[in-house]
Amino acid sequence: MSNAVISVRDVSMDFNMTKEKVDNLKEYFIKLVKQQLRFEKFTAVSHVSFDVLRGEVFGIVGLNGSGKSTMLKIISGILKPTLGSVEVKGTISPLIELGAGFDPELTARENVFLNGSVLGFPRSLIKEKYKEIIDFAELHEFQDVAIKNFSSGMYARLGFSIATLVRPDILIVDEILSVGDFLFQRKCEERIRDMMSGGTTVILVTHDIDQIQRLCSRVAWLEKGKLRELGATAQICPKYIAAGSEGN
Repeated sequence: MSNAVISVRDVSMDFNMTKEKVDNLKEYFIKLVKQQLRFEKFTAVSHVSFDVLRGEVFGIVGLNGSGKSTMLKIISGILKPTLGSVEVKGTISPLIELGAGFDPELTARENVFLNGSVLGFPRSLIKEKYKEIIDFAELHEFQDVAIKNFSSGMYARLGFSIATLVRPDILIVDEILSVGDFLFQRKCEERIRDMMSGGTTVILVTHDIDQIQRLCSRVAWLEKGKLRELGATAQICPKYIAAGSEGN
């Protein structure tokens, strides 16, 4: 599609999983050197293709192990696919793993600057926007506390606030909003809508199907690493919910 900012073409991702029981890293390397390890191939994503259009919120749904997070890591450039290709037009701000880019021994204040620099923001911009970041994350009383003492919700608030400091071309969010409280989730949704109005494209992965229905215009449904269906949210979500209820 001409206005696609992400084009996923026949992407597959294989991992080699050891079949041996290894008790520690030393034993693993000894067996590896002696060629005593046996591996079996695990296919996390199999021949998946789709486009994500400029300015849309695109949802990816599926049960645990369906390949959602692997797909996001491939799009983000963290993983290189075994087969196929991904073309991305623009800058990506990925919120894929809770606390990624944070040092738990450092304070929230120190981590704002650390994480901001990891995301490529100049220090001057982080300094200028620091109060706005802390305000949005609602962490005034905790900005000088080591984040190893933070709850998962506090991690999520800080991570989302930093990642959305400036409007990226593409924002990727993987389950991170599900750990925050209800009010903060809605606050994040409002920011996502605001970013959309400015042209940002959002890819959202969450088990919260209500959130998918509120935010997403289109959805890709992954099942056991394969694309089961792709289409409008109003068409895909009822089928996905029905399939889940049948499996219970």
